[in-house]
Amino acid sequence: MSNKKKEKWKIQSQLQNPFSLYTHIFLLIQLLLISAFQPVSSQVWDGVIVTQADFQALQAFKHELVDPKGILRSWNDSGYGACSGGWIGIKCAQGQVIVIQLPWKGLGGRITEKIGQFQELRKLSLHDNVIGGSIPQELGFLPNLRGVQLFNNRLSGSIPPSLGSCPLLQTLDLGNNLLTGSIPFSLANSTKLFRLNLSHNSLSGLIPVSLTSSSSLIFLYLQYNNLSGAIPNSWGATQKKSNILPLQYLSLSHNFFSGSIPVSLGKLRELREISVSHNQINGAIPVEIGGLSMLRTLDLSNNAINGSLSDSLSNISSLVLLNLENNYLDNQIPEAVGRLHNLSVLNLKGNQFIGHIPATIGNISTLTQLDVSENKLSGEIPDSLADLNNLISFNVSYNNLSGPVPIPLSQKFNSSSFVGNIQLCGYSGTAPCPSQAPSPSVPVPPPPEKPKKHHRKLSTKDIILIAAGALLVVLLIICCILLCCLIRKRAASKSNKGQATTRAAAATGEKGVPPAAGEVESGGEAGGKLVHFDGPMVFTADDLLCATAEIMGKSTYGTVYKATLEDGNQVAVKRLREKITKGQREFESEVNVLARGPDTQIDWPTRMKIAQGMTRGLFYLHNNENIIHGNLTSSNVLLDERTNAKIADYGLSRLMTAAASTNVIATASVLGYRAPELSKLKKANTKTDVYSLGVIILELLTGKSPGEAMNGVDLPQWVASIVKEEWTNEVFDLELMKDASVIGDELLNTLKLALHCVDPSPSARPEVQLVLQQLEEIRPETAASPGPSGDDGAGVPSTSD
Repeated sequence: MSNKKKEKWKIQSQLQNPFSLYTHIFLLIQLLLISAFQPVSSQVWDGVIVTQADFQALQAFKHELVDPKGILRSWNDSGYGACSGGWIGIKCAQGQVIVIQLPWKGLGGRITEKIGQFQELRKLSLHDNVIGGSIPQELGFLPNLRGVQLFNNRLSGSIPPSLGSCPLLQTLDLGNNLLTGSIPFSLANSTKLFRLNLSHNSLSGLIPVSLTSSSSLIFLYLQYNNLSGAIPNSWGATQKKSNILPLQYLSLSHNFFSGSIPVSLGKLRELREISVSHNQINGAIPVEIGGLSMLRTLDLSNNAINGSLSDSLSNISSLVLLNLENNYLDNQIPEAVGRLHNLSVLNLKGNQFIGHIPATIGNISTLTQLDVSENKLSGEIPDSLADLNNLISFNVSYNNLSGPVPIPLSQKFNSSSFVGNIQLCGYSGTAPCPSQAPSPSVPVPPPPEKPKKHHRKLSTKDIILIAAGALLVVLLIICCILLCCLIRKRAASKSNKGQATTRAAAATGEKGVPPAAGEVESGGEAGGKLVHFDGPMVFTADDLLCATAEIMGKSTYGTVYKATLEDGNQVAVKRLREKITKGQREFESEVNVLARGPDTQIDWPTRMKIAQGMTRGLFYLHNNENIIHGNLTSSNVLLDERTNAKIADYGLSRLMTAAASTNVIATASVLGYRAPELSKLKKANTKTDVYSLGVIILELLTGKSPGEAMNGVDLPQWVASIVKEEWTNEVFDLELMKDASVIGDELLNTLKLALHCVDPSPSARPEVQLVLQQLEEIRPETAASPGPSGDDGAGVPSTSD
């Protein structure tokens, strides 16, 4: 059959088969429609569909911005790569934009009104640019919006009331702009809003009463504005008995508020910080403030507050900073102030206090700054203040004090700390006090000459007797020494029958060797053996019996005790469990110095210092000692008094029996530190150590224990799931979020690194050297300074494992 006949037969057969014909017509029409409408309805690249509305909105968004650095050059006119990672700062889900994140890009211009077309937008982050214009009210029409971060720009105009219509809004940060007008009453309608920062603007008017009864707000920052009127006294007015309002941080400083401090603030039991400084507040300090048991900062300075200082404030044992400077407080400073045992800053300057400086202030050993200057205090400076060893700032000037300045204070602080007290003496630049003045010198007559004695020569008999006596003394000493050696040998023989321990070693991120400590192992009735770390301090078992001790933690290997010796030195003693070691001479154990104070909130620089320190220690173990830790947990990272991190419990895994090692791996799994591949490998390696390191870094970032199940998953999985949903801020510890505007990039970069460390695939995890390098790049100022020998400061004890 010819080709023409074949083609004619094919067409005829299709005409005779309506179904086949219609099918082809339908497919043809479908192809024509796709070809005709694809540029209008969507952009298809790499299998990712971008909706037409979002594509147009992105084009408008770019058009309204000024981009001097060319940051947005990847935003091409074709739409290619918009949702596949090709466009900087854009993330999509199912073809719709969910994140626009362009901080620190030097962008100017304004935000387009067409931003309202991003119906799936969850996060808008444009902070730290020079964007001006007004905030589009269309933002309030986005039903999925959760975070708006526009701080540190040049935005002007008022805050759109429509933002209160976002049902999922959690963070609204508009700080440090040029915003004017009042705070919209409607913002409280966002029932999930937990962080509201409107500070450093030119907002005016009153605080909306609706914000005082918010059931979600944790951070409320309104400082440095032109707000005025009375602070509402309706905090917690609609509070149910079963619910506690979560507000923790309230900053209203540097405004024009008047009236008194609201009594209702006492209902906010979760408050950590109150700052209303630099306003026009008057009246007395409500006694109800003394019921805020979690308060750490109370700053009421530079107001017109009067009355006496209530004893109720001394009930706030958690208080770290109390600043009442430049008010009109009078009467005496209460003796009860000495009960504030966590106080670091006490500033009572510029008031009208009378009477004596309470000697009980000397009980506050944590005090670093004390200022009671420019009052009407009288009497002497208490000697107890000289015992404040942590004091770095001290001022009692311009009072009516008298008598001598305690010598330690006069030696530590210059005259500016004491001037303006006419009857005060004994400090730099003044004459000595009468009692300290040297008595006039009186000539002392020389002693009378003693008559010279005439010595006779020793006879031969005398010499023999002296020699015999000396020999007898030597023989007695030798006998005593031999007897002691015999007793010790017998004691050691008995001790060797029980299970023994060895000296310890600890990996540390600091230069030099930690102070000595030891471990003790109970070997049944026969007792145990105490072995010391190679350090300058040595103590005996009898010293331990006389020491006070507390349990610091328990592990598979044994129990760690913190012991305070009679001389005040503190050591860590680990008592190993019975029947877990291979033999008396086949293992070494570890100990470390402990100097842990009471539980305190740790700021980000300290957390990063801890992360760098333990990473530096792990790097030393892997690269210098060829040691795998195998059981790295947060309880095995010890801190000294300067929060230097020291790794403990390393190297013990290789010295344990097979059953004990298996138990260690199982325990690590329960705690949440074990790498997933250990369920099959049963043997730790450098990559499993890096996984454990990543989990501890996640602990520092989130404030959560990996042993806690978050929605049924472990800590790394929980963090990864939150990040995947593009709402990363939810994972961070709330204590860190108060400074997120300053350390935001550091938090995000550290989180990214930690997630890299806990990657389920061992090959994808970095080596510890790379982890250390990246941590020091994220925050260089906390990196260890080079040691005297030119190394990186990562010192460890000289002992080997």
